[in-house]
Amino acid sequence: MPDSHLSDFDKYLITQKQNHRLSKVTSDPWPDLPTGKHAAAKELSALHARLADLQQRFFVDRRKKLLFVLQGMDTSGKNGTIRNVFRGVNPQGVHVASFEKPSTREMGHDYLWRVHKRAPRNGEIMIFDRSHYEDVLAVRVNQLTSEAVWRKRYRHINDFEQMLTDEGTFIIKFFLHIDRDTQKQRLQERLDTPAKNWKFDQSDLVARSKWDEYVAAYEEVFAKTSPAHAPWYIIPANKKWARNLLVARIVVACLEDMHLSYPKVDFDPSEVVIQ
Repeated sequence: MPDSHLSDFDKYLITQKQNHRLSKVTSDPWPDLPTGKHAAAKELSALHARLADLQQRFFVDRRKKLLFVLQGMDTSGKNGTIRNVFRGVNPQGVHVASFEKPSTREMGHDYLWRVHKRAPRNGEIMIFDRSHYEDVLAVRVNQLTSEAVWRKRYRHINDFEQMLTDEGTFIIKFFLHIDRDTQKQRLQERLDTPAKNWKFDQSDLVARSKWDEYVAAYEEVFAKTSPAHAPWYIIPANKKWARNLLVARIVVACLEDMHLSYPKVDFDPSEVVIQ
């Protein structure tokens, strides 16, 4: 749509025609992003103010639901993105759900059970830090179930997201794209910085050794789960400032396209007298 703010970011969409081959897509900032931190920080600050206003309108309106999905290799910056993009929003209306290894209770249900119950309510923005996609990514790469089982899940996921959309949920999915050298640098930083030691886990090295398998898994996810109503965007994430700015731009554009306004009241405020 020509009047869509989101259409400004069509080149970042992952489709069968573009951005689906990760080795062919740079994870460094693209030319439309600023050339350094200072300019990016200035724009991000302005976006924070705009996002706070839009999110307040969204929360008060209570007619729509919004789901942002964050996926990426280890150290791609999912937590950092959430912390830096959603700074200053009303915590009543923005929530984060993290999906790590499922608990024993969760394992007793179907794999979408724990995800579905965290889907957003009216007026709520929900951010998934990892998501239902782990069940066709980590489950596949680590051979936690048979291929016959996880291959069916692409259809399940598409149906699940279609149902959420039909029920009034807007869905945008972000893949935070880093390269192996950047991951190595960030893992080493966790080892070299005492305040970051807690972030390091030996399992990170196991996952790193399976980099190519994860790339193949992600590329199949993009090929099979990128409908127009639940699009994937590729976010060049080697530079944290570029990652944060681009995600903030897209989030604001999404909310701008909703043409949000405050509800009309059924009285004339000018006629109310407070004694």
